[in-house]
Amino acid sequence: MEFYGFIHFGMNTMTDREWGEGHDDPALFDPAGLDADQWVAALKSAGMTGVILTCKHHDGFCLWPSDVTTYSVASSPWRGGGGDVVAEVADAARRHGLRFGIYLSPWDRTESSYGSGTAYDDFYVAQLTELLTRYGPVFSVWLDGANGEGPNGKVQTYDWERYYAVVRELQPDAVISVCGPDVRWCGNEAGDTRPDEWSVVPRALQDAERTADRSQKADDGAFARRLVRSDERDLGSRAALAGHEDDLVWYPAEVNTSIRPGWFHHPAEDTAVRSVDELFTVYLRAVGGNSCFLLNVPPASDGRLRDADVAVLGELGRRVEDFRARRIEATAVTVSSGVAGDVASAWPGVGPGAVLGAGRTPWRPDDTDPVPAVTLTFAGPRPVEAVVVGEDITQGQRIEHLVVRGHRDGGWTTLAEANAVGHQRILTFPSAEVDAVSVEIPGVRDTPVVAHVAAIGATS
Repeated sequence: MEFYGFIHFGMNTMTDREWGEGHDDPALFDPAGLDADQWVAALKSAGMTGVILTCKHHDGFCLWPSDVTTYSVASSPWRGGGGDVVAEVADAARRHGLRFGIYLSPWDRTESSYGSGTAYDDFYVAQLTELLTRYGPVFSVWLDGANGEGPNGKVQTYDWERYYAVVRELQPDAVISVCGPDVRWCGNEAGDTRPDEWSVVPRALQDAERTADRSQKADDGAFARRLVRSDERDLGSRAALAGHEDDLVWYPAEVNTSIRPGWFHHPAEDTAVRSVDELFTVYLRAVGGNSCFLLNVPPASDGRLRDADVAVLGELGRRVEDFRARRIEATAVTVSSGVAGDVASAWPGVGPGAVLGAGRTPWRPDDTDPVPAVTLTFAGPRPVEAVVVGEDITQGQRIEHLVVRGHRDGGWTTLAEANAVGHQRILTFPSAEVDAVSVEIPGVRDTPVVAHVAAIGATS
């Protein structure tokens, strides 16, 4: 899905907090102008494919009428106590063609059973069941590692395996993210990405308690925007996998950050919306770095996104579309053993103009090919500033080194190099005028299976 949105909204929005302490008066929740269609349309304008809603944050206030607590929208004046934010967002997502996901905080600062063990697990599973059975298909269940004290001063030990089993039973197509076995947190909330992101990693990284230990521990805005760890920059190189070869898992990464300094809306941050240049850079590095990009956009207390956020999302969508539209049509797509080798054949099933993610037949070179390469030839010299490469990840992640070269005046010049590819790698470089681009694959773990290659023209 590559790029989708987070919506942080709830009691914290009304109290101007990031982490509410629980027990706030439900009468405070009354977003008179709530417009889920505005939220979803704004996310779609940015090119997003789904939306994840904070159905309950750490304060415990539920955005749906839960059967197991009165601390919910049912006790608020909003919609006369008959409203359901989860239903409105799920319905809006369907209307606009986006997938719907849920966030349900495991920490609950209002629920009296929190910290009691099985009794709280029963409560949490009941709420999880409500969310997974009332609102249609769910593409993601997003679980963070928040684990503080409840109203009784106790801390809960979460029964993660039980939670996972409920998701598997009720929404088998949903991925369980972050403190879960399916989608891996990139390790920070700043939108930072690793130089090379590997989907094949040691199984130990799936440990939910380990993830929780590295998650945010306090209501601290500095964590969200500035804390980037340097001790885990390499998770999947051969060196990093040494000693774990018999215990590896497929655990792809997700990059998450917010369009503002905070995750919930704060009026004081209305002038601090991140620029389209900054967000497009994160997009290129995440979606173009074998990761998904989860961008949070928080509605204000009146239930609407602010104009500044909506405008930036629209600009971001246009920037992404422009990038894709600058794909250069090739007059020939050939495969060979390196740029100096003999052309073996045309890419089977691919005519002129290799297309970004077009579902063409993947190309698998001969197992004995020492340096597989794909060459795009143009009608004449063209300014190029990026090359996009993707593996057929149904076959695994096999490429561990590739080199992009440009051809001009009878010679080849190296334009960019990278290691991990995976689902998609976008390599950017200073604009170069060339009449052909070659993607060489000198380093592999197994015979590579290439899904797509495209050259992106430079802006004028």
